[in-house]
Amino acid sequence: MITVKEETLGVNKWTYKAKSYFDLLKFRLSATVAFSAGFGYSLAVDKVIWTNLAMMLLASLTITGAANIINQLIEKDLDKLMKRTESRPLPSGRLSPQEAVWFALVLFGAGLIIFALFFNLRSCALSVLSLILYGFVYTPLKRVGPIAVFVGALPGAFPPMIGWVAATNQFGWEPGILFAIQFFWQFPHFWAIAWVLDEDYKKAGFKLLPSKGGKDLKTTIQIVIYTICLLPLGWVPYQLGIVGITSAVVATICGVLFLTQTFILLRKGTDKTALQLMFGSFLYLPVVQIAFLLDKI
Repeated sequence: MITVKEETLGVNKWTYKAKSYFDLLKFRLSATVAFSAGFGYSLAVDKVIWTNLAMMLLASLTITGAANIINQLIEKDLDKLMKRTESRPLPSGRLSPQEAVWFALVLFGAGLIIFALFFNLRSCALSVLSLILYGFVYTPLKRVGPIAVFVGALPGAFPPMIGWVAATNQFGWEPGILFAIQFFWQFPHFWAIAWVLDEDYKKAGFKLLPSKGGKDLKTTIQIVIYTICLLPLGWVPYQLGIVGITSAVVATICGVLFLTQTFILLRKGTDKTALQLMFGSFLYLPVVQIAFLLDKI
């Protein structure tokens, strides 16, 4: 006979396990990537088919989740060295590497099936390429040098392109410019994060800031340069006829505000200003993407 206490322990065990798998997924990051893919899909179609949009979000979420798990499997021993990551499911022992591998395979397989059945092979191939670049190229390069950020920016910029290609089965200027905006945005975004977490990253041997001097003038100058590139790029969707002028103005205003934050970092060079830039980068991309969507509607 099962007692109430034993039954409660069983329920708690399954809840604990489920939460561990959820944490392994890195849901907030995966959901952000899925949103970008859904944004690209919605921008490409004349009328959104909600079931297809839901499938796009789900496929992107699963493929991204699988890529995140690969990243954590490779870095499980390094994650133990950093305060920010020591409590993750693998370094903390909440899940075994074998459990993580099987979960990644299930997610990856589900994502591929959805892309193949609901969309097309081009978007499916882009998703596979994105996972390979992120999981097996970018991840080990993090200990080599700042080239990792460039490589990581490629799969990081794929989601809106994947969404567009999934909707149209075509490449072109339109998905290319969506890729470019997200590609250049990632440099100030990621370097701001790397600046704030520099001490923690050093414990794991990660070399991500663009300058050998780390948090110095050379790093901030490069952050400024990449952010400047976002200003003209924000106008191109309007020039291509994807959206109206309203969202182009919004993108320009957001770009100027974002650039202002980089100049403040250039002038002060403090962790506080880097943190402000990091939060500014979190706002820039979704605000611009939502503006594009609303303008099209």
